[in-house]
Amino acid sequence: MITQLSARYVLGHDGNRHMMFTDGHVVMQDDEVIYVGTGYDGPIDEHRDFGQSLIAPGLIDLDALTDIDHAIFDSWPTEETAPGLQWSEDYFNNRRRDVFTAEQRQNVRKFALAQLALHGVTSYMPIASEIHSSWAETFEELQGMAQSSIELGLRGFLGPAYRSGINVTDNDGQRVILFDEEEGRKGLADAARFLDYADGLGHPLITGVLLPCRIETLSDELMRRTAELATERNALVRLHCLQQPTEDDFLTKLTGRTVLEQLADTGLLNTRLLIPHGVVIDGTDPAASAEGGPLELLARHGVSIIHCPLTSFHYSGMLKSFDAFAAAGVNMCLGTDSFPPDLIKGIDVGTHLARIAEGRRDAGKVSAFFDAATLGGAKALGREDLGRLCPGAQADIMVASLGDFRDGAVEDPLRTLILNGSARNVTDTYVAGRPVVVDGSLPGIDLDGLRAEGQRLFEQMVAAYGERDYLRREASELFPAVYAPADVTAAVVAPAG
Repeated sequence: MITQLSARYVLGHDGNRHMMFTDGHVVMQDDEVIYVGTGYDGPIDEHRDFGQSLIAPGLIDLDALTDIDHAIFDSWPTEETAPGLQWSEDYFNNRRRDVFTAEQRQNVRKFALAQLALHGVTSYMPIASEIHSSWAETFEELQGMAQSSIELGLRGFLGPAYRSGINVTDNDGQRVILFDEEEGRKGLADAARFLDYADGLGHPLITGVLLPCRIETLSDELMRRTAELATERNALVRLHCLQQPTEDDFLTKLTGRTVLEQLADTGLLNTRLLIPHGVVIDGTDPAASAEGGPLELLARHGVSIIHCPLTSFHYSGMLKSFDAFAAAGVNMCLGTDSFPPDLIKGIDVGTHLARIAEGRRDAGKVSAFFDAATLGGAKALGREDLGRLCPGAQADIMVASLGDFRDGAVEDPLRTLILNGSARNVTDTYVAGRPVVVDGSLPGIDLDGLRAEGQRLFEQMVAAYGERDYLRREASELFPAVYAPADVTAAVVAPAG
C-alpha cells in the first residue's frame, strides 16, 4: 500500500543531514519511505494532508520511562526525607515484596507506553524504577511488555533490568549498598533468556538488549559476565553511570577502581555501550577531551551518551556540556528518564542548559539536539534506517501541529515547535508505516480508563514508600503537599464589614 502524507513543512534527509521542505510530501510503501520532497505525482492508495503541521522523523528515546511518574514527587526531597526514599536495612533483609501484582505491573507498562506514543516517540529503550519490585525486573515482565509494545505499534529495544545490589538507607540514615549475588545471577540469566526470546520472536519491532541497572549496584562479577554476554551476542548494553560523584567512592571500595577504570577492566568499554547522563564529566575542561581524558576515552570506544536534560534539570544538575561532548567525538542521543516523556520539552531545556554551561548564547543549537533525538539515537542503535526521512528508511514518522493560535507565529517550524510548543503538539505518528497515534488518540485504547487505572496504581505506589522508610514515616510526611489540605469543617470568608 502506498500512502502519501502532506504538510506545510516536511523535515527530510539528503543522506548527510536533515533539510526542510515547504509544502512537502512523504510517501511510504508499506513500512518503508519511498519519496520525500515536493511535487510528488506518482501512484498512491491513500493521502492525508496535515495542513499547518511539521512532518518529521519519529523521536528515539533511549532512556524512556516505562513506569508510573516518579520525578514529580521525588526530585525535591529535603535532607530529612531523602533517606526515606530508599529501602531500609530491615526491608532489604526481611520484608522485600512486589508492590504491584504481575497484572498491575503490565498495566503500568501500558500506561507508560501510551504516554511515549502520544509524545511522538516511535523507538524506545525502557527505564523503570526497581524500588517497587521485590528485586528487579523478570523475564516474564519484559515478555509482557514486548507483547504490549507490539500491540500498540512501538519499536522497542528491550530487556529486563538486573542488578546484584541496591542502594539502602542504614539504621543511622546513611546510604549504603547491600548485595545479593544470587539475585544478580538470576537477573543475568533472565536477560540472556530474553535475548533468545526476542531472536525467536522474529518481530521487526522488538530487539533484545542488555539493561543492567546503575553501575554501583553491579558486582565486579556481574559486570564482567555482562560484557562477555554482550560480546558473544553482539548485543547493545545500556548502563547508568557517570551520573553521581559517589559512584567512584562506592566502586573504589568495592573493586579498587573508578567508574571508567571499571568499565575498561571488565570489558564493558569494548561492547556496544550506551551511558545515560555523563554529568560528572566536565567537558568544558580541555583535559577532558585531551588524549587519555574521559571524553577522548568514550569517543575512542564508540560509547554513546544518552543526555536526559529535563531529568538533569529536575534533579538540579546539567551536562557540561552537550557541545563539548559532541566536539570530542562522543555520539550524543537523548532520553527522558522520567515524566513527562517529552523530548521536545527536553530539547528546549537542553539548549538553554548548554548555553549556561558554555557561557555562550550560540551554544546548544536546536539542530544539534534534534539530531541527537533522531540521527544520534539511530547511530547508537546501529540502525541507519531510523531517525531520518529518506528513501529506504523505515516509515517511523511524527506529525506535530503548528496550527494552534497559542503556538504563535511560525519563524522556523522546528524552532517554533521547540521553543513555543511541546510534544503535546504531536497529532499523529507512524511506526513502520502503521498509524499509531491518529488525531491525538490511540485507536483501540481506552485512555480515560487507562488514566484512571494509572492514578490508582500511582497512589498505591506512593503509599508503599512508608513501609520501606527506615523511620517508617507515612507517605504524607515523605511527600508533603505544596499547600496544606483545607479543613473541610472550616471556610474562608471575608471579614465582617
